[in-house]
Amino acid sequence: MIGGGFMGRTHSNAYNQVSHFFPELAYRPVLQAVCTRSADKVRAFADQWGYQATETDWRALLRRDDIDAVDICTPNDTHAEIAIAAAEAGKMILCEKPLSRTLAEGHRMVEAVERAGVPNTVWYNYRRLPAVTLAKQLVDAGKLGRIYHYRANFLQDWTINADLPQGGTGLWRMDVDAAGSGVTGDLLAHCIDTAMWLNGAIRDVSAVTETFVKERMHQLTGKVQPVGIDDACIFHCHFENGSLGLFESTRYARGHKALYTFEINGEHASIRWDLHDLNRLEYFDHRDESVVRGWRSIHVTDGDQPYMNKWWVPGLGIGYEHSFIHQVADFLKGLETGQSAAPTFRDALQTQKVCQAVLDSAAARSWKDTGVEGKVG
Repeated sequence: MIGGGFMGRTHSNAYNQVSHFFPELAYRPVLQAVCTRSADKVRAFADQWGYQATETDWRALLRRDDIDAVDICTPNDTHAEIAIAAAEAGKMILCEKPLSRTLAEGHRMVEAVERAGVPNTVWYNYRRLPAVTLAKQLVDAGKLGRIYHYRANFLQDWTINADLPQGGTGLWRMDVDAAGSGVTGDLLAHCIDTAMWLNGAIRDVSAVTETFVKERMHQLTGKVQPVGIDDACIFHCHFENGSLGLFESTRYARGHKALYTFEINGEHASIRWDLHDLNRLEYFDHRDESVVRGWRSIHVTDGDQPYMNKWWVPGLGIGYEHSFIHQVADFLKGLETGQSAAPTFRDALQTQKVCQAVLDSAAARSWKDTGVEGKVG
């Protein structure tokens, strides 16, 4: 594990829990070593989560013969360098999202893992919440018929403070050099990944972005400098299947901490999902008899629904952390089958293409093609 922040905790919990709930898997994670820049912090993290050794230099970790897989939980500006070096060292790689800051970095990362032939995946964890996976099954089964509309939003409010600094520990997402972009790469990337997994490739986009606070003090330099990230983004798009998409993300929606929703409208039926009620999938089927036709709430806790036979009895829900456990389980299963667990680096590159097209469109005030073609894994 490289990185000991919020994502390091969610991933470490997943590694610790996966064998308890997926005992049939042939491979079990061993928490061999964790790496952060602070010796005190890394020792405390290792003790808390059960890592056997510590490092303060990720390059030293990659040189270790007792490491088979590397999990990259560092800021976005380090993803490419670490991933490429890990691939060259023959390590399997699990990388936090987004894949990279830029499309160029993403291409180099894909080339590195494919040249090395190492299993790889990117942590777009919302795919593996059971209700979202059920949505995928309904769409793939043709329950909705022809798709007309896909809409999604991801709303937060944590940066509504003109005195909030940019950069440094805890606030690197506010620094364009570290993050690459603002809500586009941080929040909309999740929406885009889910959308293309459920509804196919996004062909072109037209976007608007806004940075509400133009200058902020940088924590590392103490100087006031321009803010390069986007605080808010809205875009609409065409999917390859002919449907229209509408996406919105902001960190300036007072009262929202992590409101992530999507809705899909089809010829026969519609579905919608809300992260705040993550164990439910709303479903409307026009083919129902008119006297009982209406939105129904499917409580996704039964053993015949995705992943739920691994957990509790019907009626008892699971949480955010379980999506990471499911991703680890699917990654380990992929080692048995020889198939990398989606989204792979190449899959995540397609999301990166859309993010770049969104930023380019907003800058140029015009429609931009994404370059995404075919099925997105």
